[in-house]
Amino acid sequence: MSEVALQNAVKRFGNVTAVDDISLTVADGEFVVLLGPTGAGKTTTLRLIAGLETLDAGAVRIGGRDVSKDAPALRDVAFVFQQYSLYPHLSVYDNMAFPLRSPTRRVPEDEIKRTIQEIARMLHIDHKLQNKATRLSGGEMQRVAIGRALVRRPSIYLMDEPLSSLDAKLRQELRLELKRIQRDLGATVLYVTHDQVEAMTMATRIGVLKEGRLVQLGTPREIYEDPAETYVATRLGQPRINLMPRGLFPDVPAPTSAETIGVRTEHLKIDRHHQGTARVARIEHLGDQRYLHLTLQGQPIVTLAGHDTDLDVGDNVALQLEQPLFFDAGGQRVRAS
Repeated sequence: MSEVALQNAVKRFGNVTAVDDISLTVADGEFVVLLGPTGAGKTTTLRLIAGLETLDAGAVRIGGRDVSKDAPALRDVAFVFQQYSLYPHLSVYDNMAFPLRSPTRRVPEDEIKRTIQEIARMLHIDHKLQNKATRLSGGEMQRVAIGRALVRRPSIYLMDEPLSSLDAKLRQELRLELKRIQRDLGATVLYVTHDQVEAMTMATRIGVLKEGRLVQLGTPREIYEDPAETYVATRLGQPRINLMPRGLFPDVPAPTSAETIGVRTEHLKIDRHHQGTARVARIEHLGDQRYLHLTLQGQPIVTLAGHDTDLDVGDNVALQLEQPLFFDAGGQRVRAS
């Protein structure tokens, strides 16, 4: 594995700047996740590293070497796409063996067999190796696609939302398996997704993309607890962070430039000792927890309550803010002095 770096990368499609001056380094053995909505520039960033798109400015370095002008086949990367992209007429074994049999590698067949069996065991598809690709479930086909990349042992694995087309149970299983395999192999991975759960559970670091720009890069905990702007704050957390006008809580000390207060649901407490003006509009039951949907001067607010809460729709409550975050009129984070 090798360190992979983008340096001031820019990519334009006509008048649209898909990647806007991104600098990012993925260290050897690191699992970095790029998080953002459709159109944020996630896939284009991967394609620039792979050489499937050409840079308009900047550079791509792999293992310290500038590969910006190299053809994709010379960059030593493996790409896992959102769709399976398997050869339907080939067996699972032959699909996984395909990159090892290319003219540029010509790996001996005994080594191919040993490698495929090892990776297939990791992915729990070793009993499917002689099946045709068309005789697999969706989850099994995605495991084969991932396995076809893993047998390569390239400088970096590029993964473009490989779990998004699977059902929730399979996504959860493969999240755990991918992270385990990455640790076992010491693999370097750059993974893109719009799913905050994938980002939080798999990443060493998360990069949040917005309209082609990398707006914040940090550990999952840093991104969640210390967001640089409201856009980043809303990318993580379920339910979403409460963003409320500063004037709703005039007694809360705040920086003078603060226009918005952000409070995570777990940091918004019900004060049972005081009668307040927040009104319970709806209660959402989720097993051992309940989400309380409140309104305060017309502002919707969501907080958590235990399953044993005796609150009911229409009750008035007071609120206490813990660890509030403050943002200016442009959505940028401001900190108390």
